[in-house]
Amino acid sequence: MMKNQQRNVRIETDSIGPVEVNADVWWGAQTERSRRNFTTGEKMPLVIIKALLQVKKTAAQANAELGELAENKSLAIIAAIERLNELSDEQLRVHFPLVVYQTGSGTQTNMNVNEVITYLANNKNPLLAISPNDDVNKGQSSNDVFPTAMNIAALQAINKVEEACKYMIQVLEEKRKSTGIL
Repeated sequence: MMKNQQRNVRIETDSIGPVEVNADVWWGAQTERSRRNFTTGEKMPLVIIKALLQVKKTAAQANAELGELAENKSLAIIAAIERLNELSDEQLRVHFPLVVYQTGSGTQTNMNVNEVITYLANNKNPLLAISPNDDVNKGQSSNDVFPTAMNIAALQAINKVEEACKYMIQVLEEKRKSTGIL
């Protein structure tokens, strides 16, 4: 990552090559390319982003337990995720700019999450040289991670609806008793 102080950009590189990214954002080259190429539609819902963060945290823990990821890298990844989880929705949204209409498997959003985690982890300890692909995404595929995140988000939404329904039943029951109807 090289910084160009005059233009307030940094150069991020991926397998396609270098790309300029605003110096103050936490994402990398693949997110920037997607942000430029896919501009139509609503932003990816934060419930999906938060669910992806859960998946990434669990993967980092599992990969460390299996000896597939160095413990210091796993801890740095987990610390970065915990920092993201502390942000308000408004603060979190700034770092996840992609729209829902992208390619079919959620690859760009998966990489956005990987790159943001990597940025935070490497800023805290640059000597770890954490990679968004090789470390944060270790043992994962967008074809698995993204549907898992969707299932987590759906389950959380169902739980909220269930709570609201229980409350509605309670209110209606109280109303029934107070009015003597039925």
